[in-house]
Amino acid sequence: MATSPIGGSSPSNQQGSQNDALRDLNLDEFLKVMITELQNQDPLNPMDNAQILQQISQMREIQATDQMRETLDSVLLGQTLVSASTMIDRDITALAESGKEVAGRVESVTIEGSTPLLHIGAEKIRLSNIRSIQPQD
Repeated sequence: MATSPIGGSSPSNQQGSQNDALRDLNLDEFLKVMITELQNQDPLNPMDNAQILQQISQMREIQATDQMRETLDSVLLGQTLVSASTMIDRDITALAESGKEVAGRVESVTIEGSTPLLHIGAEKIRLSNIRSIQPQD
């Protein structure tokens, strides 16, 4: 009669959760884990080549995912910056970062972190906080 490990998870479920944990590592962390694993393996029972190839494949997947995320973040920033720049010289009503309702003409756009901010006087406004946009003259 076969029994399952404590907690009721099967070996395949454990393998899946280990793979998910590896996907959450960034490339540097993954390399450190892999190097430590190779340094501490039993010389009489070394890691199987298939396991090493699988880990290298996971490392490449992590790197590709990181690069894709960075590219998508850059594209998103570019798109929101274009949207924000079209608001220059437009009259808007919005909720400012200070929490007060502001109405006026957008004077400029700056980027703080990765967020474009509209400026009306000393007030900073996120695009998502615009309440209304008046037609341009």
